[in-house]
Amino acid sequence: MFKFNINVKKYTYKVLETLQERERMKKFFIIILIAICTLSYSQKKKELYLFTSFREPATEGLYLAYSEDGYNWKGLEGSFLKPEIGASKIMRDPSITKGADGTYHLVWTTDWKGGNGFGYASSKDLIHWSEQQYISVMKNEPEVVNVWAPEIFYDDVKNEYIIIWASTIPFRFEKGVEEEKNNHRMYYVTTKDFKTFSDTKLYYDPGFSVIDCVIVKKSKKEYVLVLKDNTRPMRNIKVAFGKSPLGPFEKSSEPLTEYLSEGPTVVKVGKNWLLYYDNYGSKNYKALSTSDFVHFEDVSSKIKLPEGHKHGTITTISKEVLKGLIDKK
Repeated sequence: MFKFNINVKKYTYKVLETLQERERMKKFFIIILIAICTLSYSQKKKELYLFTSFREPATEGLYLAYSEDGYNWKGLEGSFLKPEIGASKIMRDPSITKGADGTYHLVWTTDWKGGNGFGYASSKDLIHWSEQQYISVMKNEPEVVNVWAPEIFYDDVKNEYIIIWASTIPFRFEKGVEEEKNNHRMYYVTTKDFKTFSDTKLYYDPGFSVIDCVIVKKSKKEYVLVLKDNTRPMRNIKVAFGKSPLGPFEKSSEPLTEYLSEGPTVVKVGKNWLLYYDNYGSKNYKALSTSDFVHFEDVSSKIKLPEGHKHGTITTISKEVLKGLIDKK
């Protein structure tokens, strides 16, 4: 009887060990399966970078370039949106952002001189676009000289879009070193649906003529405004810091770039940010790398852009969207 009990116990222990081993193996294979599925999904959904651009004389419209690493860019042939609005029917400074629903929103300069608004269109695939709209943001300013380089920013905290641009209103601000018709300040509107817009308000007055501003969300309550000091002696790029995308922003930094540079745009690549800009004085494109917007490294030797690329902004696209853009041509 005693031996029988021992054998039963041994058998029971073996059965339990076998069941436990099977359970461990089951959990192991589930973990492996999840890891494989996650890796496969992430590889499939890996986002690429997209750079908007235009070509002089700016009548052909939207040009695009893409990159896998944020440094080396390959141009897509031809225009993807021909401008149809504005007195001049041009497209300069195309600025793009992607909303929470995946819709791309594009704004651009429609007139080099004159006009009281900017162009707008949206798309899901960058091929089929909504009807182009002319947004008359300065209609209440009859003396306005221009509406330049609208820049669009998606505020993921308030779930709204902020659009900023440079305009000159003669005799509105202290003249400084600029002529009255070249004394720019930054203005803005907000919108959630591109059908209704807030009233136009002053966005940024640094005490000098300023254009080409870009909003960067560095962290939850850290925002960077990249800007061009457009005064004749300077005409270079600086930064200012604030706690909100609407500011206020602190005093701007010393120049980051050389004389005759403009059109900055910023993209996060890895742990660092790349600040691209049009070094138009030397007729080339350059880039700076930074982790804090205080210390910068010139990485211009590491970038490659299509010939004729003019400043726009950078967003992300899926491989599926890119395939559609390539197949279109």
